[in-house]
Amino acid sequence: MKAWLRKNKGLLLALSLTLAFVVAESLVFYYKGSFALTIIPLALLVVWLFVTRFETGMLSIALLTPFAVNMTLMPGMELSMPVEPMMILFTLIFFFRVLVAHNYDLRLLRHPVSLLLMASVAWMFITSCTSQLPWVSFKYTLARIWFVVPFFFANAQIFSNRRRIHEFFWAYAIGLGVVILIATAKTLGNFSDLQTLHRVMKPFFNDHTAYGCVIALFLPAAFYFIFSEGHTGWRRVLTLLLFALLCVGLFFSYCRAAWLSVLGAIGVYVLIRLGMKVHWMVLLFGIGVGAFFMYQSEVLYQLGKNKQDSSYDLAGQVKSISNISTDASNLERLNRWASAMRLWKEHPVLGCGPGTYQFLYGSHQRSYQLSTISTNAGDLGNAHSEYIGPMTEQGLPGLLLVAALFLTTFATGVRLYRTAKDPEVGRMALAFTLSLLTYYIHGVFNNFLDTDKLSVPFWAFTAVIVSLDIYCEKKEIRH
Repeated sequence: MKAWLRKNKGLLLALSLTLAFVVAESLVFYYKGSFALTIIPLALLVVWLFVTRFETGMLSIALLTPFAVNMTLMPGMELSMPVEPMMILFTLIFFFRVLVAHNYDLRLLRHPVSLLLMASVAWMFITSCTSQLPWVSFKYTLARIWFVVPFFFANAQIFSNRRRIHEFFWAYAIGLGVVILIATAKTLGNFSDLQTLHRVMKPFFNDHTAYGCVIALFLPAAFYFIFSEGHTGWRRVLTLLLFALLCVGLFFSYCRAAWLSVLGAIGVYVLIRLGMKVHWMVLLFGIGVGAFFMYQSEVLYQLGKNKQDSSYDLAGQVKSISNISTDASNLERLNRWASAMRLWKEHPVLGCGPGTYQFLYGSHQRSYQLSTISTNAGDLGNAHSEYIGPMTEQGLPGLLLVAALFLTTFATGVRLYRTAKDPEVGRMALAFTLSLLTYYIHGVFNNFLDTDKLSVPFWAFTAVIVSLDIYCEKKEIRH
């Protein structure tokens, strides 16, 4: 036990500071009624932590993220508190450390995933300059920078020590586990009220889809840690309990896209274990997409005959996935996609600008496509797709960069699984690749990379793949 305490003192310090912060904030807010009174001591605490305990500061952000809530600090400025100000500060300190110490491993910057990510951010900046709403786009692009710099670029080097990967996973998982317990407790007694079940995760998550998505993201990695060499005895029991809790949370999220993403990841895992090459998987996916468009009339006709709406009943909820005739959620998603395509046709190369879709799509709706939850103002959020959204806002190059980034990360993870000299590294790479794959699949139906809840683990898990690829030994492959 003492050895474990010494080994994980960084994580324990982050947990202690987070607990102290939450208690202090709650007391001050309760008695004084003003969040502003704690800004100065909080800022001093965070600066001290990031300067003296840089990696522990990262763990603190990960631990706090599941509890963060959106707050309006001033008109037109809303941040996820307290983590987004911490991310901004962490980004600035990271840049300062790199410029002063010159100790960043340039191999990480030359990795194909890193190059595609930098190209994507650069293209976001270019399309912000041509945006229909430049101020909105530049704020959106800045937010992307303080998401990817700490959690991808900083973590990619931090994760050269594989123990840090375990610590980061557990830091976020602890916070997420508490949120799942709270949401599950609120679910009890409300099984017949689907609208209530969709709100039990508030105020920590805005809706059940993001909640289900992040749980699905953690499931493959949690399953790996159950059987990893470093988890034995009571650690394995704790990991097994976490995995069971994630399964319960996923089920009660009633998020159909999250369920599909996990099933899709399991299917791809089977293909990988059977030895299928990545390019054959991509070809198989392309054939499926091509077949859909070739026979779309027949497919849509059959889907239109399904009248099963969303339901608290598992069978009904699963059946409602293909209901595009009466299910409000599915109809609204189709409405958003159709509006996005019309908007993209007006700006096919540069798009309408990052982050602007939610302010512009209203006039591109058609009355015959509106659902019962649509608004004429068109003010209900983004395009509900991690692929259609960037295409609409950043043009066709934006879509291609996102697709290339996801595909390259996936291919790197699969290659690592097959070539890592240490089998444990290979299994870890595969687990985090499958975790990311759940988001790639979920991204067809929703997009959450503009939020801290998903960006923090998503970019960190991507950094795991890149870091393992740079720092692990590979087997020689003879052709």
